[in-house]
Amino acid sequence: MKTTLSRLRAPGSALTTSMLVGALLLGSVPIVSQAEVSFNVGVASNYLFRGVTQTDDKAAIQGGIDFEADSGFYLGTWASNVDFDGAGYELDLYLGFASELDNGLGFDVGYVYYAYPDANPDDIDFGEVYATISYGSFSGGLAYTIHSDNDDDLFDTGDVYFHLGLEFDLPADLGLGLMAGYYDFKNDGKLGVGDANYWHLGASLSRAFDVVGEISFNVEYADISSSDALGSPNSKDPKVWVGWTLDF
Repeated sequence: MKTTLSRLRAPGSALTTSMLVGALLLGSVPIVSQAEVSFNVGVASNYLFRGVTQTDDKAAIQGGIDFEADSGFYLGTWASNVDFDGAGYELDLYLGFASELDNGLGFDVGYVYYAYPDANPDDIDFGEVYATISYGSFSGGLAYTIHSDNDDDLFDTGDVYFHLGLEFDLPADLGLGLMAGYYDFKNDGKLGVGDANYWHLGASLSRAFDVVGEISFNVEYADISSSDALGSPNSKDPKVWVGWTLDF
């Protein structure tokens, strides 16, 4: 999904999403007449997922396509290069429903499938359901892993990621985002896995431009030591990265 601080692994899930996309394009689902299609591209000096580098602290090129209906239903796909466990790229497929009540309370619920088609030798795909609420500058939510190819390891069925966030408008059209998250792994402390649970903190300063898109400066910290299950290069040093995204 899009590389922001809010960014926020089962056979058949990808097929189901593809079939749904096809149904929308063919018009067999009535909301297609009200759907809006958008595209996004981006470049980041480091791709971090919940505070953990996915590119071995190297740059990433990313992009996606989104379908969003007036009803609040959406689906999309997003891809990025990665560098871990033999995987060279990540492909996400997701769908959900988002809306806002008259009192300003917003909510977003959905499902995302994280696929790593060229991972070798192991299949490391997993899938999550997620729910987020927002009100004014505040947001909070969780993501729960409902299926995984990583049996008895990290990113297994039953893992939960909790997160809270605040967003502020600053002078000169700048935006400030602050977030805190906690990853609770089902297999934390298990023999052969080791310490895995960790806190994740982040701050992002961004500015959107009419033509060239959004540029952001980001700092993230994950409470992971070199001896933990996720280990180096994800140890406790703060990570600084810059990103650019363009939606059209």
